Amino acid sequence: MRYLYTLLLMLLAPIYPLRLFWRARKAPAYRERWLERFGVFDPPEGQEGIWIHAVSVGEVQAIAPLVGRLLDRYPDHPLLITTTTPTGADRVKALFGSDVSHRYAPVDLPWVVQRYLQAYRPRLLILVETEIWPNLIYHAKREKIPTLLANARMSVRSARGYHKLAGLTRQALRNLTLIAPHAEADAERFHTLGARPEQLEVIGSIKYDIHLPGSLLERADVLRREWGAARPVWIAASTHEGEDELVLQAHMEVRRHIGDALLVVVPRHPERFERVAQLVEESGFSLVRRSEQTACDEETGVFLGDTMGELTLFIGASDAAFIGGSLVPHGGHNILEAAAQGVAVVFGPHMFNFNEIKTLFMQQQAAVEVASAEALAEQVTQWLSDASERSRVGEAGRELVDKNRGALDRLTRLIEQLLDNY
Repeated sequence: MRYLYTLLLMLLAPIYPLRLFWRARKAPAYRERWLERFGVFDPPEGQEGIWIHAVSVGEVQAIAPLVGRLLDRYPDHPLLITTTTPTGADRVKALFGSDVSHRYAPVDLPWVVQRYLQAYRPRLLILVETEIWPNLIYHAKREKIPTLLANARMSVRSARGYHKLAGLTRQALRNLTLIAPHAEADAERFHTLGARPEQLEVIGSIKYDIHLPGSLLERADVLRREWGAARPVWIAASTHEGEDELVLQAHMEVRRHIGDALLVVVPRHPERFERVAQLVEESGFSLVRRSEQTACDEETGVFLGDTMGELTLFIGASDAAFIGGSLVPHGGHNILEAAAQGVAVVFGPHMFNFNEIKTLFMQQQAAVEVASAEALAEQVTQWLSDASERSRVGEAGRELVDKNRGALDRLTRLIEQLLDNY
């Protein structure tokens, strides 16, 4: 089955650079270092460290506590982090600077992944969440490199997709050394897809082990004064195409009841900044862009977060947070950064990528789900009008985050075992 998969990738390989350059029309960074994806780069010296593969911004942010732990505990093990997207690469640089190396992830062709494995000679390969690459995993096993699928998640929807390639999925999962799901439901789905019970170790989600910078509260206070300390503020975080229109529709309704309410909108992908700015202006709102470093005045209706790496700050300066990717069928995004700061969280019906977290928060009344732009407007209006109720929801979320910390320690122990035994 893996051979057929490889043959298909070989046939598609010539199209891949064209796709990168097509995406570069809106995000020019896709043109940069594109040969790395095919294993063309100057090999490093020494190495024999730890290779972590994350996809984009969300996964990089999720592994930040783990990277910090590994840098402290294994200073003699160089860290390589690979991402698929330029925004992920930018986040790696912003979070870790020169403490780690970054490359773009290899195309999953045998000779390309072998080039990476031979150049870096990692002692451990850590794949994040659902990064199941059959050739990379196979060749790591052949080179006797242990592989760990960390913070592993498998939604019902993803499981249905992997089931369509049951043979290939089973081979890939069984070639992994360990799988560390963050919930029993994920473990059961991995088992159903072919993972052996002895490969599975449920540890919880390292996303709960959030470290908020000590200066965050002070910086959030400064930003809030720039927005207007007395005015109500809500944020739409990590929005996607087709969702911004719904958020702006909701904001119009919010402003009918609370005339000075400010919306902070932060699109998930930077190539959409200009389009969202256009949508805001077409909606008739006065717009201020973060990149312009201009303070909001009383007439400002929307603040566009068109910079990278400041989402946590924007959330901390807001009264309530809508988490995007959920009013459209994208699967949602991580609600924990908002919850950890005690900010009341609302999301749409499409949270299938975070179903366990969503269920837990709903059971504890620590978040609210809405089905439409109208319902979103109603919920935001209620919270902006009732500080006591939004504080109750926010504090319930903060308590849940604190209660579920500890996955990082469990994951660290698994990594220690793998490094000691291989």
